[in-house]
Formats: sequence, structure tokens, C-alpha cells
Amino acid sequence: MLAYLVRRLLQMIPLLIGITLLSFLVINLAPGDFFSQLRMNPAVSPDLIRELERQFGYGDPLLLRYLKWLWRVVHLDLGMSLAYRVNVADLIAMRAGNTVILALASMLVTWTLAIPMGILVALRPNSALDRTLSFAAFFWMSLPSFFFAFLLMYLALRTGWFPIGGTVSVTYDSLGIWGKIGDRVQHLVLPMIVLGTGGLATLMRLMRANILDLKEADFVRTARAKGLPERSVFGKHILRNALNPFVTLAGAELGDLLGGAALVEAVMNLQGLGTMMLDAVRALDTYLVIGSVLIGSLLLLVGNLLADVALTVVDPRIDFTRLESKS
Repeated sequence: MLAYLVRRLLQMIPLLIGITLLSFLVINLAPGDFFSQLRMNPAVSPDLIRELERQFGYGDPLLLRYLKWLWRVVHLDLGMSLAYRVNVADLIAMRAGNTVILALASMLVTWTLAIPMGILVALRPNSALDRTLSFAAFFWMSLPSFFFAFLLMYLALRTGWFPIGGTVSVTYDSLGIWGKIGDRVQHLVLPMIVLGTGGLATLMRLMRANILDLKEADFVRTARAKGLPERSVFGKHILRNALNPFVTLAGAELGDLLGGAALVEAVMNLQGLGTMMLDAVRALDTYLVIGSVLIGSLLLLVGNLLADVALTVVDPRIDFTRLESKS
């Protein structure tokens, strides 16, 4: 297993290089650059602009600039933001935590609701409950996330139950430790609902389909023929195998949530990685964009790797040694 994990980690290196190189080329081949707006400002002298271009390496060929940035990454330096004039790693550290917390909390909400609901409708297929929850599932699948976010913000405005936008209150720094936790949770509720309900319908339908398929599987029939109680058959043979695809989906689900969080952050004015990257793209802040892409891709790849490892806990039949020999 250790050899498999090491090889997977090594395979991430060329993949991350390819992702960042493509992102670097796309952002730099766009019309104009960060200094275009400065050139239109009569208060900024051409000498200052040339000095800034030299400082940030804009006089070098495009590929050389990327290689210099890549060399800094090897030394754990993501470069300097053009817009904020601070280290990119510091900016990402300030914002990434909010996005990761939102994604993980949304995943917790989704899975906590989707799995029991999927089990419930699978135990009563084609019943009134099954039809009702299936209709609700398809309704949520067709509801745009940004529209749902606006509805919840309107509800918060009318009721005053939750804050509208933002990650923390203006009085956050003056609160105690429990007050700060409560303030963050209160600001997290609405975006967590918006982001979490997006995948609820799909996961519920997947759980339902998995259980219905496994109920007619040969090994389940064999377990019943041996006289095992139905509770044991369902818990050990049906439910356990039905959960396997969910563990595999965990890494991809986290990546989707991290990507979807950008839209929710923009609508609800959250201080996260998505809004920061959106502002960086608008400003053509090259090093902030590529640094954000690197960290986002790394989180996705690590999430998929952890999901593969967790699969061995749910299904001991998974043998990394056999996977190692086949690849």
C-alpha cells in the first residue's frame, strides 16, 4: 500500500505542472495584462511601470517566466500578487480556510441527508414517500444555485434569522472564543444549505438505485438462503456494498464543492478562495491566479487519494498490492 501511495503522489507532480502551465498560458495570452490599466492612468509614470514590469519579470519570455515561477514553487514560494503586493501563499492561506470549511460542511449536510433518504425510499420503492422525495429531488436538481441563494438571502432579510452575506460580523474581533465560533457558524448556515442541497438529489437517487440493485444480487440471495436475519442481510451485505461508490465519489465531490463554492461566494459576498480568484482573473493578476489554481488542483487530487484510501476501510477486498502489480 505504501508503494501505491508513493506512486500516486509522484504522479501528481507532472499533472500539477501541466495544469499550472496551461493556466499560465491562458491568463497571459488574454488581451492586455495587469499593467494595462496603469498605463492609462496619467498619474503613473512610464518609468514606474517599466520598473514594476522588471520587478515582476514581465520583460522575460513567457516560458522563462513560468519556469522561474515553478522554481520558486519548489522552494515553497508562490510568488507575489500584482494587485495586493503581498505573498500569494499568505493570501491563499487567508481565504482557502473559509472555502474548505464551507465545502466540508456542505458535504456533511449533503451526505447526512442523502444517505438516510436514499435508504428510506429504497425500502419503500414506488410508494407515496418515494414519489414525493423523488419529485423533490428532481426539483432541487433543476433549481439554479444562484437563484436559491437569492431566495435564502431574501428570507434572511425578511426574518432577520441569519446574517446577509459576509464570512464574519464586524464585531468578530471583540468576541470571545465561543462567540467567534457561533458567529462563523451563523454566517455559514445559508451558503452551506445552498451548496449542500445541490448534490443532495443526485446522491439520494444513487443510494436508492444501489440498494435496489443489490437486493436482487446473487450473494444477497445466498445470505438469505443461509437463514441470516433480514437486518443482518441489509446491514452487512446490502448497505455496506451500496456505500462503496459514495466513498469513491468523496474526492470528486469535494472538488465539485470547491468549484461550486466560487459561485456561492460571489453571490453571498463571502471572503473565500473563489471570490479572490475571480477578482484575480479580472485584474489579470497572473501569480495569484496560477497559485490559486495550483492549490485548488492539489486539494482535488489529495481528496481523491484520501477517498481511495478510505475505500479500503469500507471494503477490505480492495488490495493495493494487486493494483500496484497491474499498473
